[in-house]
Amino acid sequence: MNIMQEEERRVAHKAPKTARPRRAGARSIPRWAYVLFAVMAALVLLRSFQRGVGVPGTAQAPVRPVTVAKVVTKDVPVYLDEIGTCAAYETVQVQAQVNGVIIGRHFQDGSDVKKGDLLFTIDPRPFQAALDQAKAQAELDQVTLKRQEGLRARNVIAQQDYDTAVANAQKSQAATEAAQVNLDWCYIKSPINGRVGLRNVDIGNLVGPSTSSLVTIQGLDPIYTDFTVAENDLPILRKYLGGSNVKVETYLADGSITPRTGDLYFIDNAVQPGSGTVKARGVTPNPDRALWPSEFVRVRFILDMLKNATLVPAQAVQVSQSGPFVFVVKPDNTVDLRPVKPGQRQEGDLTVIESGVKPDETVVVTGQLALAPGAKVAPQPHVAQSPGNSQESAASKSSM
Repeated sequence: MNIMQEEERRVAHKAPKTARPRRAGARSIPRWAYVLFAVMAALVLLRSFQRGVGVPGTAQAPVRPVTVAKVVTKDVPVYLDEIGTCAAYETVQVQAQVNGVIIGRHFQDGSDVKKGDLLFTIDPRPFQAALDQAKAQAELDQVTLKRQEGLRARNVIAQQDYDTAVANAQKSQAATEAAQVNLDWCYIKSPINGRVGLRNVDIGNLVGPSTSSLVTIQGLDPIYTDFTVAENDLPILRKYLGGSNVKVETYLADGSITPRTGDLYFIDNAVQPGSGTVKARGVTPNPDRALWPSEFVRVRFILDMLKNATLVPAQAVQVSQSGPFVFVVKPDNTVDLRPVKPGQRQEGDLTVIESGVKPDETVVVTGQLALAPGAKVAPQPHVAQSPGNSQESAASKSSM
């Protein structure tokens, strides 16, 4: 029984296996599909390689557009900017020197006059009569003196009589000269070149030495520029005071006149209590009378001149936590961050750079926010803003 079962089991093992029946709906994947998938994968890899995908390293940063300018050198001033006022170079209160009635006025209020121009006429008739009387007496005394000289030569009169005649002649001559002076005072003339103000008297007024001024004349060319210097600036002021380059530049805040350069006339010898300032005064040319007394002006107190100073546009200087810096453009159009030591701002929107850059180097003026050391840039020349444009932009801002 066991032998028979073992034989049947051996025959069953050698018999061919029957195929497992397929599930309904199942499909086999043809071989050509695998080939198509492999070809498409190869094309994708080739396309990615052409685009640079898979290359080791980071993506290249974009080129940044910036405006640039050359570092320039020129002579510039060392200065202090102050606020000041103008004052008349000369001020005269015209007054009458003799008593009399004004019979003539020979100027227009507010007009310019020159030294010696006739302003008022006081009735001269009483003074003319006094002069004529003095002249007559002088002539009589001269005749008497000559007669006494002859008598004295013959010892007919005493020496005392002769001395009295000499004294009388001299006295009458002095009286004549005094009468002439009083007559001249009837014709009141301008003692200076300047501009007259409003008159205080008219024709018909009785005037005299005790009368207040008839009119005020102010000399306007040149004109004084008065300003103050803060005590904190005294060390630098003392350093340059007395030098040949010390000047006072005066101009109006609206820029309506060209700045006028004058000389330092006076600086006080003490600091004013309370204000902590020192008074100073300059003498400024004013041939066109553009500057008037008591007018507020801007003052640039020039102390010295810097020879061959290094300058860059003021916009080029940026400030970080480490201090002021500029971006310098290298020959390969990449930028380098350069710490600098800025100085005073100058005309033309330029700033002095005391250290950090060299002449003829190129600095970035605008577009710094998108830059970092080593960044690639596309430089364009910087166009400086003209004074007219700056005034227009300021006006537009004020209107807003």
